[in-house]
Parts: sequence; structure tokens; C-alpha cells
Amino acid sequence: MIAIVVIIAIFVHSLPLDGNAPSLQLAGIGIGVICGLVAGSLLPAYRDASGEIYTVGGVGYALVWIVISSARVVFAYGSEHWFGEEIIRFSIDYEISGPDVYSNTFVFMALAMVLTRTAVLVTKRGRLRAAHANAVPDAESMQRSGSTL
Repeated sequence: MIAIVVIIAIFVHSLPLDGNAPSLQLAGIGIGVICGLVAGSLLPAYRDASGEIYTVGGVGYALVWIVISSARVVFAYGSEHWFGEEIIRFSIDYEISGPDVYSNTFVFMALAMVLTRTAVLVTKRGRLRAAHANAVPDAESMQRSGSTL
């Protein structure tokens, strides 16, 4: 949570709320959640022999991050060099109040993606821990059943 506050303090200079700015920023959050779910689903969680829980990111996981990061860079570059007039026209037509809305949208999207991916991993860790706890009987239940350790 501290990282989120720091990132927002550094990258979010204003929070425009006029016109369709909130809708675009919320769309960024929604896209981030979807991408985070996809990224999290591509990180299988395992328990090794020592009981440690870990994940392994493969090519699919790397591609998700590469595609999303590249898309942000291409959009930033393109909005200044390739389709600047179209962005201005879009902003006027849809009442987007300036560049801060776009940068906020990307910041919120990235944060939502990381937070969602983390939530997916926490859920996977919890399931592995619960499965391990249910599979390994504790000493008290073994004593009640007459088993020895």
C-alpha cells in the first residue's frame, strides 16, 4: 500500500474529473484488472519438498508484460509523433481534459494490473497452504485417533 501511495504521489500530478476524464481513468483500471488476471493465471504456484511456495513465470507471462509495456510506449510515442492530431480531436470530441488524464489512465492501469496479479498470487498461496494443512494431520488429531508420530 505504501508503494501505491508513493507511485501516485510521484506520477499523478492532478486528478481531472471533468467531462469523460473519470470514465477513461476507470477504463484504465478495468483494463489493468483484466491484464492482471491474465498475468496471474499464467503464474502457476507450487510447493516444493521443503514446503516453500513459489511461482514460475514462463514465456506467456513475459509476453503479457512485454505487450502491455510496449503498447504504453507506442501510445506515448505515437501520440507525439504519429497521431497527435487524432488524440487532440478525440479529446475534444469526448471531453477528455488533457494529457494528465492519459498519464493517470496508464498509471492506474499499471497499478491495477500489479495489484490484481498480486491478489491472484495471494489466493493461490492461500489455496496451497489450505491444501497442505488439510493433507498433513496435526499431532492432536493423530493422538485422538491413536496414531503415533
